[in-house]
Amino acid sequence: MDFLEVIEKRHSVRRFTDEPVDRELLDAIIGIAQTAPSSKNCHSSAFMVIEDKDTLLAVSEMRDRGSAFLKGAPAAIVVMGDRSRSDIWVENASISATFIQLAATALDLGSCWVHVRDRQRSSADPSKGTAEDYLRGLLGIREEYGVLCVIALGHEDAAAL
Repeated sequence: MDFLEVIEKRHSVRRFTDEPVDRELLDAIIGIAQTAPSSKNCHSSAFMVIEDKDTLLAVSEMRDRGSAFLKGAPAAIVVMGDRSRSDIWVENASISATFIQLAATALDLGSCWVHVRDRQRSSADPSKGTAEDYLRGLLGIREEYGVLCVIALGHEDAAAL
């Protein structure tokens, strides 16, 4: 598939089949994300691949809106930025996340970005903390890493369209 076809085909997918994503595809997607441009070539982006169903279920509970569909995804990638390496880690990680979504499309996978940074766990109750702090505790993410988003990945469930 050429680049313009990838751009045309890419859309947010929130319903996936139960078919697992081959580890080779996940590795390829991470490899592509690592080639994304970054400020001063600092490569401040970092990634965590999640395939465990129980962990995906727990991740799906990071927010009261917009993340529940993660429990139905066979895989997800947490996109982070090392704040100690760049003051514009958010921009760097955003470019990397875009590369992930475009690579997924090129490999015939569906994807959807779930925003984490600066999002509350509960829209009605700020005392529940942030989605980022929840994921940090759940996944053991070190403090120097900011969490930008989680990208759900899988084979699109065409029957659900």
